[in-house]
Amino acid sequence: MGDPRNVAHAKKVVQEKHHKHKDVAKDGATAPQRSGKAQPAKQKQAVTEESPAPKTAEAAKPAQPADPTQLEKSLAVLSKLKELEFHSRANIEKLAELSLTIEEELKQRTFAEAIGAVYSAQDAFQSKILKLIEDYEAECDRLKPAG
Repeated sequence: MGDPRNVAHAKKVVQEKHHKHKDVAKDGATAPQRSGKAQPAKQKQAVTEESPAPKTAEAAKPAQPADPTQLEKSLAVLSKLKELEFHSRANIEKLAELSLTIEEELKQRTFAEAIGAVYSAQDAFQSKILKLIEDYEAECDRLKPAG
């Protein structure tokens, strides 16, 4: 076998080529058949350069919202982000309880400061994940078809 990095790069090139051909197939051309073996890297580069798909970012943008698999994958990512946010909120609540226990009941000031630092870090994470979720929801809404 070759270098794993070369194999991973070759796989990525094949996937990009496959996705470009899917876009071409939607426009009326036939999609190429997928082979079980990966092509050598030199051949892939030559085929990628000869691809009839548009190379400008502006031409690719209109096709992006029409891709239902991208929307599905984006919604799955959004769901995972919301799950992270849920656990983050639960962690904040647990840290608050622990902070009260350590500071008020056990009178362990040194640990109270340390748990306060962890609480602050978790709170900062919570703020950032909420902003990310808000932005990602807007992206998912943009990807949804206008129908």
